[in-house]
Amino acid sequence: MAPTRRWWTLVGVALATFMTFLDNNVVNVALPSIQRDLHLSISGLEWIVSSYILVFSGLMLVGGRLADVYGRRRLFVGGIAVFTVASLIAGLATSQEMLIVARVLQGLGAAASIPSTLAIISSTFPDPKERSRAVGVWSAVSALALALGPFTGGFVSDRWDWGWIFLINVPVGVVTVAIIAISMRESRDAVRRRLDLPGLVTSAVALFSVTYALIEGHNQGWTSAVILGAFALAAVAAAAFVIVERRTADPMVDPSLFGIRTFSGGTGAMILWGFGVMGVYFFTAMYLQNILGFSPTEAGAAFIPMALMMAAIAPVAGVLARRIGTHVTVALGLTLNTAGLIMLSFVGEHGHFMDLMPAFVAFGIGSGFTMMPLNDAIIGVLPPGRAGAASAVMNASREVSGLLGVTIVGAILTSRQAAVLRGGATPVHAFLSGYQLALLIAAAIVFVGAPLSLATLRARHRTPVVVEPEAVPVA
Repeated sequence: MAPTRRWWTLVGVALATFMTFLDNNVVNVALPSIQRDLHLSISGLEWIVSSYILVFSGLMLVGGRLADVYGRRRLFVGGIAVFTVASLIAGLATSQEMLIVARVLQGLGAAASIPSTLAIISSTFPDPKERSRAVGVWSAVSALALALGPFTGGFVSDRWDWGWIFLINVPVGVVTVAIIAISMRESRDAVRRRLDLPGLVTSAVALFSVTYALIEGHNQGWTSAVILGAFALAAVAAAAFVIVERRTADPMVDPSLFGIRTFSGGTGAMILWGFGVMGVYFFTAMYLQNILGFSPTEAGAAFIPMALMMAAIAPVAGVLARRIGTHVTVALGLTLNTAGLIMLSFVGEHGHFMDLMPAFVAFGIGSGFTMMPLNDAIIGVLPPGRAGAASAVMNASREVSGLLGVTIVGAILTSRQAAVLRGGATPVHAFLSGYQLALLIAAAIVFVGAPLSLATLRARHRTPVVVEPEAVPVA
């Protein structure tokens, strides 16, 4: 592929990633306006947020495998087209039901397109140095999207109708489809494979069930029959998935991938990072508004310096990883993430914007050092014919670990908050006490990723245990 076409392909992938990641949390700040205009119930509000995440997470592995079998460009373009049409429906929605259906369709489109993004980058940029730069761009765009979501939602809904938080996706989606259709050649497995329907079904059921339980556990009660049943179903489906994948001749996710130490250790480090980022991100937004008195838009804007730092560091991280090793770079990044969480726990109730900056800068630099080398190392050891499914495993791990982080950090916070309230503290002090304890525990969990990275991401481990035919371009 000509160099110009390669980089235009990256532009299309980056635009799609930004758009779909932005919709993970762009709607949160606009919820009051949506509730007022559509007369929504509390349950309806929750499902406007949750339905997208549920479908996106639940179908990621399916999307990755379909891309390997039927073609990555085909699935990518089709997914973005569905996402774009769904965004138009969401922006014009006049009822709760219409908006929730649109969010489900958005999740479906994202699940079809995003799982194969790293596989597309891997096949488009076979040269390791070019691939490293491309992964750096992808990582930077991902970071910007996650941080700009709340600010974008607040800014748009404050100035225009809330529907524009969805309608702005339409021109971006159209441009993305055009770029990919023109610049990217089709690629799929060199050997035609069966679809592995049992694997598709069991993986989707497992991810749907655990995602649903994590989203609804707080509302319905963690010991309620519905939530316990969802966790049980997830466990049974996951066990069935493992059994199916071990016995089938053509598994959706080859179990031997987890014998590659870089893949298994890197995925573990990504889960720990996702736990810290998403778990703390959600409750830090509450801290900024409820304790420090920030408006929703100001709270969203507070995360922008952190996102810019992540975006600026990501390309540098690739150079550093080549010089001192991926294992050292990622361990350094996770250590800085840990330091940022600890510093944030000391800001307190009288903090100002500048008091937050050391913690946010440390977290931004740490995340930049973590994600770009981690993604690059993992896709660098993958057999090309399994790149789509393996990329989907990475993306699903990040999404589910984020939900797990919100759940566990929230449980720690509320438990500590309730205990302090019973002791006679004010609500502000009770929330702050729970928030600080949650930050410190999250810091300890994130730090576990540092020794894990040192042990598993050394160059000598970058040897696939299986040799498969490469994915081939299709005219």
